[in-house]
Amino acid sequence: MKLTFRWYGEKDSIPLSYIRQIPGMTGVVTAVYDVPVGEAWSDSSLNKLKSLCDEQCMGMEVIESIPVHEDIKLGRGKRDYYIENYCKNIRAVAKVGVKCVCYNFMPVFDWLRTDMHHPNADGSDSLSYSRADYEKVDPNNLHLPGWDESYTPEELQSLLAAYREVSHEDLFENLVYFLKKVIPVCEEVGINMAIHADDPPWDIFGLPRIVSTEADLDKMFEAVPSVRNGVTLCAGSFGAGRSNDVIKMAGKYAKQGRVHFVHLRNVKYTDDTDSFCEVGHRSADGSLDMAGIVKALVDNGFDGYVRPDHGRNIWNEGGKPGYGLFDRALGATYINGLFEMAEKVKAK
Repeated sequence: MKLTFRWYGEKDSIPLSYIRQIPGMTGVVTAVYDVPVGEAWSDSSLNKLKSLCDEQCMGMEVIESIPVHEDIKLGRGKRDYYIENYCKNIRAVAKVGVKCVCYNFMPVFDWLRTDMHHPNADGSDSLSYSRADYEKVDPNNLHLPGWDESYTPEELQSLLAAYREVSHEDLFENLVYFLKKVIPVCEEVGINMAIHADDPPWDIFGLPRIVSTEADLDKMFEAVPSVRNGVTLCAGSFGAGRSNDVIKMAGKYAKQGRVHFVHLRNVKYTDDTDSFCEVGHRSADGSLDMAGIVKALVDNGFDGYVRPDHGRNIWNEGGKPGYGLFDRALGATYINGLFEMAEKVKAK
């Protein structure tokens, strides 16, 4: 297992010099953030990121993410242009030592929460999703936490209208088209593609979601069999879907060699619908058996990249919700312990 930490480049409020002090930390998960979606990244931008990581003895083997342009998801006329740029980016990141690319194929929104500062009983706050609050949102006048500055109202309504003509099967076929172009390049340069689960794993605002369940993954792997075509096993995203057996999925896909990246975070179900809030990483804090997930990974040969996913805001830490230093560092130490125990038990 290689323990990593999400880092948003030089503008991140958490410096690399802090991240390297977390026990067991081997590297960071980052990306180029100042290039429009769909355009090619420059060698100079990647080399600068790599140099900054090298200065702090941090690896840079995972990119999260190279965003997929909406024209690719929609199957529009310019998709081949954007796919070609994607392939250029795959080759570019491989040149600086990247081994894994985490990406998603979610239309318009690559995550959704209804509260960025849900108050917890211990005085911390965290991200949460409430079905009741979601149902109050007017799709024709969307104002969502974290997304109000991502699109103009006109852009958002235009995208939503375009997706009204796209079925689940259409979106899946567009994913397969994309992968059949990209995976041969990955095989050529030694990159693993790790698709992230839908977050949360169900349709939102009429937008189709196609990476929400075990059956969805099986369908994708059957369509594009290369083991370079793998998954980012996000415990919190898959786990928000209460019918998903995350322990089973972890073991099954690790055994297939398809778990290239793991996001470990816990969620707590807060009512009898599909509402949840994000909590501390421990099994005892939420509704997921984190120790069971790690054991399933280890028992089935997983040796890839892991990062502590969203943390709470604790000890009056501000900054980007879910991406503070303190709780994710605590989560990293917990993850270290889970893997150490699971590996020792397996070795007996």
